[in-house]
Amino acid sequence: MEIVLIIPARYKSTRFPGKPLTDIKGKSMILRVFEQCAKAFPKEKIYVATEDSRIVDHCNQHGMQAILTSDNCLTGTDRIAEAALQIDADYYINVQGDEPVFNPEDITTIISKLEECNGEVINGYCAIDTDEQYRSSSVPKVVFRPDGRMLYMSRSPIPGNKNHTFIKSWRQVCIYAFPKKALAEFASIKEKTPLEDMEDIEILRFLEMGYEVRMLELSNDSVPVDHPEDLEKVLERLKDE
Repeated sequence: MEIVLIIPARYKSTRFPGKPLTDIKGKSMILRVFEQCAKAFPKEKIYVATEDSRIVDHCNQHGMQAILTSDNCLTGTDRIAEAALQIDADYYINVQGDEPVFNPEDITTIISKLEECNGEVINGYCAIDTDEQYRSSSVPKVVFRPDGRMLYMSRSPIPGNKNHTFIKSWRQVCIYAFPKKALAEFASIKEKTPLEDMEDIEILRFLEMGYEVRMLELSNDSVPVDHPEDLEKVLERLKDE
């Protein structure tokens, strides 16, 4: 099975413009993501997919392979699909470009399940342990069947209860595995599907298309950087570096 890893990196983020090139203790965010990926996956099969020539130049200067995509991709997954037109593979591992301190072993966990789950879309999750995360609209929460197939993902606090209290919940970890066929079908839809658009969660497009999404438990080391203030959590994690 041929597997490649693609990191989508959009310069024109509405919440955090220029995010991939943000300096974090002397290294750009995208370089930190790349280095974490390279601890678990062959460097020569890792690509950065971006719409911006500044990021391409930065990648070239630091030994990262880059693919220039169009400026009108609806989501990061659409950007992966566009990059996949240039790189043939059976499965595409997607690590988000705003995850500078994720655990590389999470990639190994995903890859270890590809043969068993061949043909399925795969995504990661971990337990939520604070009421703040449970109620944060920045954190996609996920519920799934006992066998791991996703039921739904939302920015609202799910699962809920009559007392509106936090009992137990799980959040998405933004590492994915996409089979080539599913990725192509995802990108063939030229506008966001209704729930995807409402929640601003692209994995919902697969559910709305009739796909099953297999959720795998990963570590809780992920610290996604959605806003500039999230960098404080990353710097806290890197304080001993």
